Amino acid sequence: MPINEVKCKSLLNPSKLAVYCINPYVGCQHGCTYCYANPITRRFSRHSEPWGEFIDVKVNAPEILRKEIASKKRGQVFVSSLTDAYQPLEKKYGLTRKLLEILLEKQFPVCIQTKSSLVTRDIDLLKKFNEKEVGFTIISLEESVRKNFEPFSSSIKERLDALKLLQENGINTYIFVGPVLPYLTDKSLEELVKTASELKVDYIWFDKLNLKPGVWENMQKILERSYPELLPAWKEIFFSKSDYYLKFKERAEQLCKKYNVRCRFC
Repeated sequence: MPINEVKCKSLLNPSKLAVYCINPYVGCQHGCTYCYANPITRRFSRHSEPWGEFIDVKVNAPEILRKEIASKKRGQVFVSSLTDAYQPLEKKYGLTRKLLEILLEKQFPVCIQTKSSLVTRDIDLLKKFNEKEVGFTIISLEESVRKNFEPFSSSIKERLDALKLLQENGINTYIFVGPVLPYLTDKSLEELVKTASELKVDYIWFDKLNLKPGVWENMQKILERSYPELLPAWKEIFFSKSDYYLKFKERAEQLCKKYNVRCRFC
């Protein structure tokens, strides 16, 4: 896999997900099939390699953040919007930890969203933030689904164990069920909501599948290989009129009410 050490000109950028977002890496080793960041990343980079098979490491990110933060108004920082800040390379480079140390100096609130249990490495830092939360993406409790769509990410058990540890250390947590994969997420939905309740996560956040250019083609290959019986239903949902997501939302709301878990929908 090509790993390039690069220098960035900016890091703390405006975001619709929070006041700011930071992305210490370009690309992501997790290589999730459904990732909306794939086509977006290609717009501002020259990479032609398959998604998940290239990484740019912003080696000067701490230096840039320290300069930018000096003149920025305090606001929540989302980590990260176009990559996973705790992908495997973070073990080597430690960029995310260095960025958290800088944000902590100014007590900028942080919201971290990841698929990696590596985030627990930084519990010591996170505990010192006045405002912090960590969310884990979990599209299904079934390992077979994870292996098909997120093959290089932490196992579901590792994510749930990490959520438990974070919660025990006084860090706000949430589960991001995104994207909801029709008729796959559904299978373990009740068990997922029940688990969220038992773990005492603060809320569950649901999002639809975002068919950015190229995403459907990638998803279709997996459906044809592993879930061919679902392909006609998926085509109807995404390319015709369907009330699938409306019915899913109704069921999710009912389950969250049943298990006393707050929920949000994108």
